[in-house]
Amino acid sequence: MEPSPGWRALIEEYAAHLDADRGLSAHTVRAYTGDLRELATHLQREAPAVTLPALRGWLADLTDEGAASATIQRRVASVRGFFSWAEAEGHLAADPAARLKAPKKSRRLPKVPSGEALGATFGSAEARAAEEGDAIALRDLALLEVLYSSGLRVSEACALRLRDVDRDRRSLAVFGKGGKERTVPVGVPALAAVDAWLKRRPEVARPDSPDTVFLGARGGAMDPRVVRRVVHEATRAAGPGAETGPHGLRHAMATHLIEGGADLRSVQEMLGHSSVATTQIYTHVTTERLRTAYRQAHPRA
Repeated sequence: MEPSPGWRALIEEYAAHLDADRGLSAHTVRAYTGDLRELATHLQREAPAVTLPALRGWLADLTDEGAASATIQRRVASVRGFFSWAEAEGHLAADPAARLKAPKKSRRLPKVPSGEALGATFGSAEARAAEEGDAIALRDLALLEVLYSSGLRVSEACALRLRDVDRDRRSLAVFGKGGKERTVPVGVPALAAVDAWLKRRPEVARPDSPDTVFLGARGGAMDPRVVRRVVHEATRAAGPGAETGPHGLRHAMATHLIEGGADLRSVQEMLGHSSVATTQIYTHVTTERLRTAYRQAHPRA
């Protein structure tokens, strides 16, 4: 989806302001306008109006998709500058980003659910699907399985198309950031859960439904906010300390692969990271776990 003509015209006018009035470099102008085009596309798809909660929702999506803290801070700066200018120029009556704050940089290691917590999560979701017997419970179970099995970002899971599922090769064709395509493996339990949901998908689908694997309860496109809610509710039901979000499942998949002996480059390719440096955070997670186990178990630690 491209920004609407109105958005494009406003962004181009702002770019001219950054160039002529503020004297920013061409590289910086491209970075800022790229951020704004991404925001415009998100708002057209996800939000009926440009409000502070809608802007915060965009930041939440970026966080769930694993964007670096520095990247999010730059995008906040881009957005705040743009809307402040738009208000000053009379394009907007009020600045919706005036109270938008950049998140604090964090050096904490990602919180990774344990294998036991994940087992409880999937067991609880399976029990709910069997008990309720409705299509949405099956969709939620399939969504959980795919997010953990293949480590997809929220946006990638929402965009996964029916034709992207290759049962013979047990793989998914995934379109990640920048439209880059990659093929990732998917586990047997996840495929079984997807097939169980797809048998009931026609109960939810409408004639104008998208050709995506996952649909909203009314047959429309899957909302990223619903994905986050499904994951949080399912993991919370597994017991104290088990709650996490979609990116927690992605963290868990990568961490468990590395703990199981997978090489860093393979995990990088599966996650769709452009740099192996981004993937190295998971080696820090496993190293920290090793230190903890050593301190707890070694008699002379």
